[in-house]
Amino acid sequence: MPGWAGSSWYWFRYMDPKNTETFASKEKTSYWKDVDLYMGGSEHATGHLLYSRFWCKALRDLGFVEAEEPFKKLINQGHIQGVSKFVYRVNPDIQIWDSTSDNKITIPEVFVSKNIVDAYDNHTLPESTLNDLKESYTKWFRDVNPGDRFTPALDSLNLIPIHVDISLVSGDELDINSFRQWRREYLNAQFFLEADGKYICGSEVEKMSKSKYNVVNPDDIVSNYGADTLRLYEMFLGPLELSKPWNTQGIDGVYKFLRRFWNLFHDKNGNFSISEEAATRDELKVLHKTIKKVAHDIEHFSFNTSVSEFMICSNELSALKCNKRSILEPLCIVLAPYAPHITAELWEKMGHADSILDATFPIHNEEYLTESSHEYPISINGKVRGKMNFALDMPKEDIEKIVLASDTVQKWSEGKTPKKIIVVQGKIVNVVL
Repeated sequence: MPGWAGSSWYWFRYMDPKNTETFASKEKTSYWKDVDLYMGGSEHATGHLLYSRFWCKALRDLGFVEAEEPFKKLINQGHIQGVSKFVYRVNPDIQIWDSTSDNKITIPEVFVSKNIVDAYDNHTLPESTLNDLKESYTKWFRDVNPGDRFTPALDSLNLIPIHVDISLVSGDELDINSFRQWRREYLNAQFFLEADGKYICGSEVEKMSKSKYNVVNPDDIVSNYGADTLRLYEMFLGPLELSKPWNTQGIDGVYKFLRRFWNLFHDKNGNFSISEEAATRDELKVLHKTIKKVAHDIEHFSFNTSVSEFMICSNELSALKCNKRSILEPLCIVLAPYAPHITAELWEKMGHADSILDATFPIHNEEYLTESSHEYPISINGKVRGKMNFALDMPKEDIEKIVLASDTVQKWSEGKTPKKIIVVQGKIVNVVL
């Protein structure tokens, strides 16, 4: 059977793979019906996906299956793109003064920094800088072409962008020595630098490709940061359906988050330490807010916002100095699909013999998410001078009395009688003197 044909109905065979009489029994196809989720690139839209729908509808019309459509949900994932780096080589015109010479012309490898290139293109490059560049190029040219037979013509700059290996660039700055060692022809390369002595490269977001020298080796990322960091950072880059440019410099934030999460389970000396004390309401609020957000994000494939929520949760629990088992244990379960390795190790440290992947995913409790009080900013003549906590159902009159009698108002009123007090329920208290 041709490949296109076989790949257009294979999910039905998965429902009954050992059936030797037919491709799948009606009992199995009636039970499984269709695919819950298909995730694949948009490049399949006019190929595999089109033929899959055709075959599914044909099989239904012929009475072999009940499903009218092959897939309940389709997601076209975006690509992880590379950020290419460029150097700009001078490509001069050559004037030949001695046409009888058999000597070959040697073109020096000369590269101009990005900001100078931009200034030249925008006609904002100072004349003195342009003259310096021309003089420097002429000198470098004659260094490799002794005598007066040839001279470069630089009436206008012809600058050619060339891809450079991203491993030779830190941020946008080129490592000149490493660049010279990268390829033989660049060994004696010359550079026209920025005023601070740096060579700045150009950048462009493109498809990752070896020919563009912008490929990031995941093995290197795992070696330096760990597999969990790589998984989380790929999700953190942006929505699943969108293409995202890879930037290794941004991975530190995710790596630090995992370090903070690990520290929740350990004391300052690195010893594993969790408490069996009952959790406070503030700690329970942080946990259940996270459970609710992550569960929602998983259902909607919004993995990037889940990672953000984990970071917020870790920061809040660190501020609360929380190391309670009743908080950290369910939090480990919630994080496990995103960072399976670190959570598996912590799960074992907490005394569990079974796998964390077999643990029941926790369900949030709205009781802990309902606010019973509010911290009101106390504004005096338009400036916030303090904060006070009141129950949300406290009457305005009671809030007014307590605020007017407070040390904050007494200090800033300097004995004056307030002209007005305005209580905005659940938001702010304004005192006008």
